[in-house]
Amino acid sequence: MQPTATVLVYSDDANTREQVRLAAGRRPAADVPPIRFLECATLPAVVAALDKGGIDVCVLDGEAAPSGGMGVCRQIKDEIFNCPPVLLLIGRPQDAWLATWSRADAAVTLPVEPVGFADTLAALLRTRQAVGA
Repeated sequence: MQPTATVLVYSDDANTREQVRLAAGRRPAADVPPIRFLECATLPAVVAALDKGGIDVCVLDGEAAPSGGMGVCRQIKDEIFNCPPVLLLIGRPQDAWLATWSRADAAVTLPVEPVGFADTLAALLRTRQAVGA
């Protein structure tokens, strides 16, 4: 993993993308690298960014429209070689089974709760760091 971790944030809602940025901060935990955010509002932008490479974790909004994060997650897990870990934002705790179906590595509910979100994101960054080592 690079000295900075790149986190792709996909949502059609700028407020959701802002919630993610604010919850993660510059560094979600002391043992993970500082974060650089790459924001995407459309599915083609997500696919293009992943094709370029260099993404350490994806945060996908399950409530995004017209392409929901759950479908996007399943698609990128099928199509992107060495797909980075995915943190899925879900609307209700009852949607956790859909996150499993989509093959997300983790899921948190909206609105984003900063401490839980940062802990989950840091865990995924650690996993990516361990795989890359």
